[in-house]
Amino acid sequence: MNLFPAASFLLRSGVHSRAFPGASIEIGRRETVLWRAAFGALSYDHDAPAVQSDTIFDLASLTKVMATTTLTMRAVDEGLLALDDRVADWIPEWNGSDRKDVTIHHLLSHSSGLTAYLPFFRDYTGRVEFQSAIATMPLEYEPGTRSIYSDLGFILLGFILEDVRSAGSARRGGVFDPAASLAAQFARVASLVTDQPLTYLPPRQWRPRTAPTEHDNWRGRTLIGEVHDENAWALGGAAGHAGLFGTAAAVGAFARAALHTLAGNPILARAATMRSFIQRSNVPGSSRAMGWDTMLPTSSCGTLMSATAIGHTGFTGTSLWIDWERDFYVVLLTNRVHPTRENHLLKELRPRIHDAVVEELPAPS
Repeated sequence: MNLFPAASFLLRSGVHSRAFPGASIEIGRRETVLWRAAFGALSYDHDAPAVQSDTIFDLASLTKVMATTTLTMRAVDEGLLALDDRVADWIPEWNGSDRKDVTIHHLLSHSSGLTAYLPFFRDYTGRVEFQSAIATMPLEYEPGTRSIYSDLGFILLGFILEDVRSAGSARRGGVFDPAASLAAQFARVASLVTDQPLTYLPPRQWRPRTAPTEHDNWRGRTLIGEVHDENAWALGGAAGHAGLFGTAAAVGAFARAALHTLAGNPILARAATMRSFIQRSNVPGSSRAMGWDTMLPTSSCGTLMSATAIGHTGFTGTSLWIDWERDFYVVLLTNRVHPTRENHLLKELRPRIHDAVVEELPAPS
């Protein structure tokens, strides 16, 4: 039984209008999945396989909330990291009077002064080169005075999280512990949440059921099961800002874990910790919490979710929104960047899909 006919119609129209080749959606509550469906095909090729419920997508910037923010919460809970720790205490190159007081909180709330994005992949590879380039670049604004959504800040957070778990050995020139890598850290979290595909660096055998993203002229190939974000690729495929792959069911399982955590069951972190992370910051003009974005009537979640709803989008065409006050979530995964990122039709369609979901949402049982 389809509980969401209007949302289904909009998703089919998205395929027809070429807003995306394919999409996978899951809607649920803390204790149950209400609806999961797939639309379209993996690509626009006439013989492309249909999207299925187990199709794997490049989650792009959902990595920021699912991996980096979650791992930061857990490090805070364990006393390994504090939100008022200065970035300079962890990143030695981060020095200068304009940035000496920038903290972990600033990075999480996108208010560190860092610019949004630079194509470092053209000139740099690996952590050492990226860290030096980001930490020494001029700041775009005075930290804390505004918020500019920044991949670069989350790249630094990823580096810091690896040092936190390796007792600072990488930072001090010691032998890096592979178990402290972002990929290994998140794998441990994912194992608590789901047995569905959800990982950095997906294995090659997943590729037949992975939605392709862009034809990348830089790499000279269409990307399938390989991170779309070029800076994440130059960092080896696992970074603080991008790199996760997963199914709608896996992202839905994460959403249910978040709802359980906020309700008092400490799956992702302590309930009080997560509640503090999802509070909108006091940065002027910002809708950002720590890692998470919050609901605005102009945002990708539409106009009908609670004012306290939290969510995030990903550049490849993915999104996760959680209305924790009303106990429901919406996972929407697409590959709208296939075959090119110059396709912005999803931006107008996505809020309408979310509004249709809310209007058709059955009452809690």
